[in-house]
Amino acid sequence: MIGDRIKKRRLEKNMSISQLANKTGIVKSYLSSLERSLQKNPSIQILEKISHVLEIPLDSLLHDKASDSRSSSGSIDDEWLCLVREATNSGITKEQFQAFIDSKSNEKRKRPVERKDG
Repeated sequence: MIGDRIKKRRLEKNMSISQLANKTGIVKSYLSSLERSLQKNPSIQILEKISHVLEIPLDSLLHDKASDSRSSSGSIDDEWLCLVREATNSGITKEQFQAFIDSKSNEKRKRPVERKDG
């Protein structure tokens, strides 16, 4: 879980939750709820602040490297990360992004299948 990875890295850096709160500008109670997995869906902006202060890549908070099988390097393509940052900086919400993905999936399902006669 994201909260476990945040807490692990914070403790590795010998940082208290209060120090992390001060450095990120995120209230301590929210960070605590993240670490205890009470809050399970933080925004990309929140995760970017945390990853910056903890000096780790954003995708290391999102994915457990030990169980990650997306690629041989186990990381998200830098271009995708850049696109996600651009989207969030422009104000696109997770819900809007999910709606876009859903609409593209629906379009793909509605396309007629081409048959090869032969």
